[in-house]
Amino acid sequence: MDETRFWELVDASREAAEGDPEEQADALVERLRQLDPESVLDFARHFEARYNRAYRWDLWGAAWVLLDGASDDAFDFFRCWLIGQGREVFEGALHDPDSLADLLDDFDEEVDGDGEEIGYAADEAYEELTGGVAPDLGLPPQPAEPEGTPLDFEDEAALAERFPRLWVRFRGD
Repeated sequence: MDETRFWELVDASREAAEGDPEEQADALVERLRQLDPESVLDFARHFEARYNRAYRWDLWGAAWVLLDGASDDAFDFFRCWLIGQGREVFEGALHDPDSLADLLDDFDEEVDGDGEEIGYAADEAYEELTGGVAPDLGLPPQPAEPEGTPLDFEDEAALAERFPRLWVRFRGD
C-alpha cells in the first residue's frame, strides 16, 4: 500500500462518518477488512510512522490549547485523531501546529481531538481477517521524549504567544 492509498482510506472513512471519530474508526475497520492481511499491516505501518512523527512538543502544545489540557494519553489519542483528519490537516499541523486554527472547520471538545479507536482500527481489522494478533510492524519505537523544545503547558502567556491563532480561536475571552 502506498501513501496515497493510505490517505484515501483515511479520507473515505472520515467522510463516511461525517467527522465523528468513533464512527470513523468503525468505517475504517470495515474498509480495512476488505483488504488482504498484508495490506492491513501496510496501513498499520503508515499509521504508526505518522503517529510517531507527530510525537513533538509543539504539536502537544497545540493539542493542549485545543483540548484545554492534554495528558500523555490525551496526546496519544489526539495524534490518532489528527491522522484521521487527513493528509492536508496532518501535514499542515506538522508544518505549523498553530495552523490548526485555520485548518479545522469545526471543533467540538466533547467529540473531536480523541481518536483512540482510530488508532486500533488496523489491529481490529487484522484480527478479524486472520483470527490472530498483528505481528510487530518492524518500525523503530517512538522516541522516549517528544521531538523539539519542551513547553511549559501551565504558562498560559507562553502558550498564547506560541500559538496565537489557536489561542484566540479556542481560548480567547
